[in-house]
Amino acid sequence: MCFSIQDGRVNNLWSRFGRVFGIDVALLAVAVVWGASYLVAKDLTLAASVPAVLGWRFLVASLALGALWAWRVRRRPGRAELGTGALLGLTQAAVLFLETYGVAQTRAANAGLIISLTVVFTPLLDSVATRRWLPPGFFVAAVVGVVGVALLVSGDGFRTPNPGDLLMLAAAAVRAFHVTLLGALTRNKPYSSVTVTLIQSVVCAVAGIALDPTGMVAAAFAFGPSGWLGVLFLGLAASVFAFVVQLWAVRRTSASRASLLMGTEPVWAVLAGVLLAGETLGWLGALGAALIVGGCYAGQRIESRFRQAPPAPELGADGGLKRIGTEIHV
Repeated sequence: MCFSIQDGRVNNLWSRFGRVFGIDVALLAVAVVWGASYLVAKDLTLAASVPAVLGWRFLVASLALGALWAWRVRRRPGRAELGTGALLGLTQAAVLFLETYGVAQTRAANAGLIISLTVVFTPLLDSVATRRWLPPGFFVAAVVGVVGVALLVSGDGFRTPNPGDLLMLAAAAVRAFHVTLLGALTRNKPYSSVTVTLIQSVVCAVAGIALDPTGMVAAAFAFGPSGWLGVLFLGLAASVFAFVVQLWAVRRTSASRASLLMGTEPVWAVLAGVLLAGETLGWLGALGAALIVGGCYAGQRIESRFRQAPPAPELGADGGLKRIGTEIHV
């Protein structure tokens, strides 16, 4: 009887470990896919224009998301949901155009590292929007990340950043605005995540097609087998797979654990660039990469603890304590 109880506990622990391990592997797979996507996008821009690359990427993603919507949702969106999805689609398109133009003019490793500053920029914008200011330690982490970018783009010696690095920095800032806007427009709204994501994807596809329709046709013949594999990777793995896994995993683990695992994206971007494309960082670049990853990780941890803590009580007009409701950030 004693052995059966112990065996049952062991089996329960092993089963729980298996579930947690499976969730962690899935989230880590998302980070790997996103990290590799910069190198794939860079290679595709050698054969086609940036609008054509994005047009085909999100045409593929829209078809897959449309099938998912027909299978899981089937509810027609209302005007507000359509408008929200369209607006978020425009900001998402702006991010992706900046990212793809940027990665075409810089190293994939640089692109993945610089864009990771989004995790520092987003809480800053959110603090401005909510007027709930972050602790000083967060700003120290932000400065560390910015210093890391300066070292990363310096190469073997200090120099002016190339246009690609500056575009990636702009993409990080716009992505932070996009994430903040997404939270503000969808928080506490009965919107379907699949529907809103599908609308965003369609807007991105339409933007790419509208900006270079002839380039879309030319790209269809220029890509070749490896190019089309890249398009499918970006459209299905980096877009649909990542979206579905996030929806599945965040319901089964903590937000901080999910953020920590997906926050390894820049590490995989560097590995992809160095191992697959033969990119080199140099000692200053490696130091900058370490500062970016460390600064973003520290800032993310500080921000997460701050958001989970209840606001400090304020004094009311009569000198007594005034109760303040806790805000929830999605």
